[in-house]
Amino acid sequence: MPASPEIEYLKTLVSQLNEKIAALEAKSKGPATPSPAKQLRTILIGPPGAGKGTQAPRIRDDFCVCHLATGDMLRDQVEKKTPLGVEAKKIMDAGGLVSDDIMVNMIKEQLENNKQCKNGFVLDGFPRTVPQAQKLDGMLSARGEKLDSVVQLLIDDQLLISRITGRLIHPASGRSYHKTFHPPKKAGVDDITGEPLIQRSDDNAETLTRRLKTYHTQTGPVVDYYKAKGLWHGIDAAQSPKVVWDNLRSVFTTRK
Repeated sequence: MPASPEIEYLKTLVSQLNEKIAALEAKSKGPATPSPAKQLRTILIGPPGAGKGTQAPRIRDDFCVCHLATGDMLRDQVEKKTPLGVEAKKIMDAGGLVSDDIMVNMIKEQLENNKQCKNGFVLDGFPRTVPQAQKLDGMLSARGEKLDSVVQLLIDDQLLISRITGRLIHPASGRSYHKTFHPPKKAGVDDITGEPLIQRSDDNAETLTRRLKTYHTQTGPVVDYYKAKGLWHGIDAAQSPKVVWDNLRSVFTTRK
């Protein structure tokens, strides 16, 4: 017997429902938030001029993580007069050093409230001492997280001095250029905003030699701390930015 119009209608309805279900299932299997195994939590260590300012934004953009430059964070908190910023300003105005607890809490506040940090972070400028590294580990552990890697950009001091004395900075964003190695498209102005670039007053050989001495004194114990944990990776930063980037990507994409 031929099927009744009602049965044909129901068959058509079932077919349409199946197609709708299949489409919804396919959509639900689309790009998801990376699982912790696919997230990135790393520290970038390097002396001034080693290329952190060039590479950290690329890490941020390529891995969809936040870039936490602690110096910038501290200035931002002070300007916004947040509770942490007010406390930090009191200490700085009195000529003291901002405590490790304040710095770690600033990082924690970003991890909790900055949506860009949901897939992880690249930390720049912290920790500078072993106690700071230990406090950072404790804060991350309390969040059920841990570092994936610690990458140190390695470069000879004399090469650094030649690099830095030609460095140009866009103050508002922190973007960095170099008169020889990485010039802006138009001399003296930022590629994106067209605003003027500046040369930092401390970007001179005498000041830099002093800063490098401090850097090496501070960094040695921190590097040893992370080497003992099996997290440290050294990258030759004297190479071109592209080669350095390829080596960084290799560290982040082949980690266990």
